[in-house]
Amino acid sequence: MVKRSESRLLALWLCFVIANSAWANSLEEVPIGGLLREATLQGLNGPSRRLSTFRGNPLIINVWASWCGPCRSEMASLERLAWRAENNTHFVIIGISTDDYVDKAASLLKNTNATISHFIDTRLQMEDMLGASKLPLTVLVGADGRVIAKFYGAREWDGADAARLIDNTFSTAIR
Repeated sequence: MVKRSESRLLALWLCFVIANSAWANSLEEVPIGGLLREATLQGLNGPSRRLSTFRGNPLIINVWASWCGPCRSEMASLERLAWRAENNTHFVIIGISTDDYVDKAASLLKNTNATISHFIDTRLQMEDMLGASKLPLTVLVGADGRVIAKFYGAREWDGADAARLIDNTFSTAIR
């Protein structure tokens, strides 16, 4: 027969295990094919938004930091892509800074005249969800919120090869 104190201890232990499991799942990386979880994105050069407000259009998410040279280079190519595609785009581009200091990230955006919407991830919610173990990371997300592809390392996103890659990736996801 289980004593009352033992049953309380068992119940407390079960609560801990369940809570710890839920917390661990919230930090898990969303794999390719997985659906992004809801998150509130803290605005860096504009208003804060919920991640779900981007649903309905394919999404390019670029994860970066102000101290990362390759990130700054890649950000410039994404900015050029956004300007070229502005009138006929079928996707949205956003940036997520992993900087510890908001002022450093905001300063970089101001100095580069960034026009893409950027957000700061001070709690590492998006970094963990996207699996940004290396920077920069660019994630292509379908209109339904599913992760289609992940690209680690800097790329030139405004060239013809990248345009084909983006078009092929997003059109394949629709089929």
